[in-house]
Order: sequence, then C-alpha cells, then structure tokens
Amino acid sequence: MTQKIAKDLRSARWFAPDDLRTFGHKSRMMQLGYAEDDFRDKPVIGILNTWSELNTCHAHFRERAQDVKRGVLQAGGFGVELPSLSVDESFTKPTSMMYRNMLAMETEEMIRSHPLDGVVLMGGCDKTTPGLVLGAISAGVPLIYLPAGPMLRGNYAGRILGSGSDAWKYWDERRAGNISDAEWLGVQGGIARSAGTCMTMGTASTMTAIADAMGITLPGASSIPAVDAGHQRMSAACGRRIVDMVWEDLTPEKIITAPACRNAAVVAMATGCSTNAVVHLIAMARRAGVDLTLDDLDDLGRKTPLITNVRPSGQDYLMEDFYYAGGLRALMKQIESMLDTNCLTVTGRSMGENLQGAEVYNDDVIRPLSNPVYKEGSLAVLRGNLCPDGAVIKPAACDPKFYQHQGPALVFDSYPEMKESVDDENLTITPDTVMVLRNAGPQGGPGFPEWGMLPIPKALINQGQRDMLRISDARMSGTSYGACVLHVAPESYVGGPLALLQTGDIVQLDLDARRLDMLVDDDELARRRAAWQAPKGRYERGYGYFYAKHVTQADKGCDFDFLETGFGRTADEPDIF
Repeated sequence: MTQKIAKDLRSARWFAPDDLRTFGHKSRMMQLGYAEDDFRDKPVIGILNTWSELNTCHAHFRERAQDVKRGVLQAGGFGVELPSLSVDESFTKPTSMMYRNMLAMETEEMIRSHPLDGVVLMGGCDKTTPGLVLGAISAGVPLIYLPAGPMLRGNYAGRILGSGSDAWKYWDERRAGNISDAEWLGVQGGIARSAGTCMTMGTASTMTAIADAMGITLPGASSIPAVDAGHQRMSAACGRRIVDMVWEDLTPEKIITAPACRNAAVVAMATGCSTNAVVHLIAMARRAGVDLTLDDLDDLGRKTPLITNVRPSGQDYLMEDFYYAGGLRALMKQIESMLDTNCLTVTGRSMGENLQGAEVYNDDVIRPLSNPVYKEGSLAVLRGNLCPDGAVIKPAACDPKFYQHQGPALVFDSYPEMKESVDDENLTITPDTVMVLRNAGPQGGPGFPEWGMLPIPKALINQGQRDMLRISDARMSGTSYGACVLHVAPESYVGGPLALLQTGDIVQLDLDARRLDMLVDDDELARRRAAWQAPKGRYERGYGYFYAKHVTQADKGCDFDFLETGFGRTADEPDIF
C-alpha cells in the first residue's frame, strides 16, 4: 500500500509553503492557541460531529468527539472538530429524509474547503449515516465511520419496550380503550432511557450495520451500546486508526467496491433490516460507481435467511441483547460463506481477517442458518401496474395471510385526510380493504416522509384487527411493522400509476410472484391518465425548490441527479492557493 510523506498531505497546501497565504493560515491557528509544531507535517483529521440538543440519539457525541481527538493525538495527528447538520429523526419536519442530501452536500464541501487529510464521521440517527457517507465518498479523503450506538432497552412495569414498535402497539391499544392514560404515560417515560439510537433493528441500526459490513467502521463498532464504556474506547480507536489510514492513503474507493456493497446488502437482509435500507444503500452504491438495483436487492433477499431475532422482524430481543450475543461480527461469522471476505476494510485488513475469532454467545438471538427467524431476507421488491419501477415490502414483519391478498382500495390523497378518517368509528371498511396513501413520495410528501405505516382505522381496531394491507409511495420507520407496501415508484405526485387508482378498485398482492397490481383494464387506465393533472409544486423558493428540481425517485436512491458522480472529487479542486 502506498505510504504518504508529510509533503504529500492535503493539509500541506495550507501549511507548508513559505508565502503570505500560509502566513494567514498559520497565524489563525496560533490565534486558537496552537503552536506551529502542533499541526504542521501532521495529518489534520476532521471530526464531523452531528451532535445537537434536538438529536437525542447523539446526546453523548460532545464527549465522544473528545475521545476521538484523544486517539488522533495519540497517533501523532491533529484533530479538529467541525459541527455538521444534525438531521434528527424525531423533530425534523417535514421529514429528516428531505435533508439527507443537504448533509451529504455539506459534508463533501466541508471536506473540500478545509485542510483535512482524513475524517471521522460521527453519526447514527437514521439519515446521518447515509448523509455523511455519501458526502465523504464524493470528497475522496480517507474516512472512518463512528456509529452512535443503540440506547438501552426500554422498560415499563417490568415489560421490555422497543423504540417505535411498542409505541405503535400501545397506541393502538389505547385507541381501543385497553390501557389507561397512566399506563400510556408510563410507556412514554420508559421507552427511551439513555442516549443512543433506537434499540430495535430500525433504520439507525440497519444503516450502521451496513456501514460496518461495507468495511468503513472498526469491526463490530455498530453493535456497541451508546452508553457502554466500550463505545468510548472504540471512539478513541477511530481517532488512532484514521491517522494511519491517511499515511497509508487508504481512500474510500479502495474499500467501497461492488463486492463490499453486496456484503452490506446481504448483512442487511440477515439482520431484518429497515425498508429504508433500500433507498440509502442504492444511493451510497451509486456514489461509489456501483450499479446496485432494486432487482439485485430482491435477488439477495430471496437467498439470504433472516437470522437476527431482534424486533420488529424478530420477536423477543433488542439491540442490547444482540451486542451481548456477539454483535455484528458474530452475525457475519454465521453467514461468512455468503460474503466476499476478501474485501478490504478501514483496518487495512480483509473482512475475513476481521472476523477471525468472532463467536455467537446466544443462538436464539443470532440464529444459525439451520434455524432462521424467516427463511428469506428481510425485504422483497414488487413490480406491477401499480409500481412499474418497484415497491418494497417487509414480509417478515407482517402477517403471512397478506402474502396473497385481494381487496378493494380505500384511497387517501393526503395525510391529513387519512388521519381524520382513521378515527371515524363509522368508516366503511373491512379487513380485506387495502388502505392507500398517495402524494407522499420524494416530491409529494414533500421529502418522502415516514407515513407508510398507516394507522389501522378505529372501526377495525374495535373489531380486534391489528394489521391490514396498506400501500403508499411514502417510507415507514424501520421500527414499524405490518403489511405495508412502500416506496411505490414512480410516485403518484409525478404521475405514477398510483395516481390513477380509485377507491373501490380491486388491488392484488402476490408476494411469491413479486406482483402488485390494480385490476383495472388498460382502456380505463388510459382514460384516467388523460384526465390526470399534475399538482402545483410544493415550493417556490429555497432548499425545497432546489430539492424538488433534482431529487431522483425511490428506486434510484433519492440522491440529487447532479451528485451521482463517484469518488474523489477533491481532485477537481481549483488551484487557489
């Protein structure tokens, strides 16, 4: 592997010459209290920190940034912390997904515009992982990803609670009158007990596992709970390792290859991943010049058994249990025969070398291939006249009776309309009805919000029903569950076939055949198409206007069309020094 010397450092362009520009750079560093020996001829490491007081998943990142800095210093580098956009999942409206690409752009430009030789990316909350990684891939400097880690298990009245999943469950029971206000408040106060991401296998844990399997974290880093002392040690180790990566010139293009992306997809399927993995993994692969498609993911899903017994696809356990059972290294060891173990990782070693010695300590949490939670992977991709460019369903998290289903559509054109109707106890609906929410995709939402787990109408709740077939061009939280078909593409807002569906039309799902169709003849669809009118744009100015002009559809990863340009754009920097 190529070994850099000090004069080859990217930061040397700022600090090495003997000229007036460099005088300005050095004097300003001295203004911060540093001596020239602190930063000259050393790798300058950017610590991109997505901490925010409104991002509870990252509440511990103030301290972890100092742990990283300690590691950088120990390895002979110079660490600088830079605040990054914190696209938290809970508070960002209309949806954090709308700002994933803003974080990606900020990350890329922050790296390009500053004297950084390598970066530690501090993220974890759902969109921060893909946002940071997308930008750093395009910037092209050595990177290492530091996952926030899951929070502790929830607990109320002796019952273990899982993020999101139990919120949906207990909300339905409250609507049915089965739990009291006091119990509801008890669940509310007990479901999130520490810093860290959702402790179910939601989008956060899915995406950090993908980063781990892709080879851009320290081995097994994604499994460590946020408040475990091991997380502090891992953070310092990230700081030490990134310095060595700079000297080794171990850039993202050497790690994020087509086999690495395939490994990430296989691991995602085996974990019971969030449906959001589809959009983010496709976007990350495309940034790296890898043509990963929905059909590729469906093919891997058919071949990969789900062996992680963690909610919501599993039944009994949460991410803390997964860590104690051996974590992601143990899971990857179980499916080692399905992985390309020759892939290079940020350690400078192969995945196979990183997996040596990994063990499973609880084979009910991390199952053997002979005893899977579900015989196929977590996700399936559907096609049909409702979704010619694809849609996604999570079979392991819904009742098998919906794998083959036919019923009349009940169509809602907006989230407020749907929300009002589901509380109508006199709503005309049956268990066979197919609820549909449209105009909720990348442009229609706007921003592709997590509205796809449509609430069960109260009229059915009162009959004891807790699941039904639901279809949307929205996403849903990775902590969600149920018979939900999502990411319908093209979305209805831009004229996809879902825009032509009417209440009362018969919808047919055939999971085995991977089909989703409306049973409406072609002539009638042509008449509806001729009558359809495009809605007015959601935004007239600002980022929303820009976003709508350039975001791609769900099947392409929802990246901006002008950013899918591959690795190492720092090479295009103008000579402005």
